[in-house]
Amino acid sequence: MKRNTAGIINGIIASTSYGTNPLFALPILASGVGINSILFYRYAIATVIYGVWLKFVKKIPLKINLKEFFILMCLGLLFSFSSLTLFEGFKYIEAGIACTILFIYPILVALIMTIFFKERLTKTVVFAIVLTFWGILLLYKGKPDSSLNIHGVSVVLLSALLYAIYIVGVKNIKTIKHMKADKLNFYVMVFGLLVYIYNLKFCSELELIDKPVLWLFACCLAIFPTIISLETLNIAIKLIGSTSTAVLGALEPLTAIFFGVIFFQEHLTLRIITGVVFILSGVFLIVLRHKHN
Repeated sequence: MKRNTAGIINGIIASTSYGTNPLFALPILASGVGINSILFYRYAIATVIYGVWLKFVKKIPLKINLKEFFILMCLGLLFSFSSLTLFEGFKYIEAGIACTILFIYPILVALIMTIFFKERLTKTVVFAIVLTFWGILLLYKGKPDSSLNIHGVSVVLLSALLYAIYIVGVKNIKTIKHMKADKLNFYVMVFGLLVYIYNLKFCSELELIDKPVLWLFACCLAIFPTIISLETLNIAIKLIGSTSTAVLGALEPLTAIFFGVIFFQEHLTLRIITGVVFILSGVFLIVLRHKHN
């Protein structure tokens, strides 16, 4: 399989699997379990499953040096705080809309690459940014006769920024640039888990899950938007780069909105559809620009 084809396939899998976040998280949240506890289960289960897979099945050595330790810790914290702020946003705005707003991260990736890595900011990129922000403004009204919560929008935008920095970091930090994706994934999960251990005061405030179906959702949360998403995301970044991988995230909001409408009776209005089209149009302009470079 060609490098570009493999990268695109992995990018598509990464975006659709990450878009399942609300499908598995919202039922646990609705049961009364707090965000930090949900994310603790997500990262703890993922770390155990993935660690066992790497150690006993793939037999991959997990040794890292001190410099790699600090870089991987920073990346793990970025990814974890991105999850935390996204889940915080679910408390204030509909999940499908939150994941659509999150999709601003490809534009942020393009901006970061322009500002810090000297990629040229063209008229196409500027127009794409304008389209994307206009799309978000169209999404500002969710349910009939109710506006989106400013705090919810703000934390989801922060989630998008953290996710964008993570994507750029994986591709451009020399220390881990040539590290195998699976080893990188494992340490991102490990250091991401530390956030929730700390937030829960070393698990003294951990809320227990007491229903089998909720444990099933927690395991799915660990497998699909964590293990599978991270595995394919980091492979895609290494094969086709930060911008192209971010662009393939177009399937994330579509996946989230699909599940939101089908399973959670969320409203799909003409205004929301128009906003989604504007956002996707802005990002596909980035795709065309990247193809011509």
